[in-house]
Amino acid sequence: MTDGPVALAQAFVAMEKAGPARVHGYGDGDPPEIDGYTVGVAHMSEPPPHGGERHVDGDELLYLVSGRISVLLEEPAGERVVDVSPGEAFIVPQGLWHRLLVHEPCHLVFITPGPTNEHRPSR
Repeated sequence: MTDGPVALAQAFVAMEKAGPARVHGYGDGDPPEIDGYTVGVAHMSEPPPHGGERHVDGDELLYLVSGRISVLLEEPAGERVVDVSPGEAFIVPQGLWHRLLVHEPCHLVFITPGPTNEHRPSR
């Protein structure tokens, strides 16, 4: 818990389903796996360093503040690419493998469910 504003550019917030929200600095390592949601901001000029991820505990919300990205979804019928513009949010369905394509440097707010998240090695 905190008694003042949180700079999401420098920390993320772990919001457990039962219990208080906790602030963690990005220098503290990867976000903890919690039964709830992790909220933060990603500043990216290139795609994340993994070959995809999925969140089996719920949908993930992505909100693009600035820049230009696409979300590549691995759906049963094949891959689908969704372009996201500044001011738009995109909901990644629960359990669906996905990855981000960064077309220009961006600021992205994420609300990620946990505790179970999976990542594949880079392609």
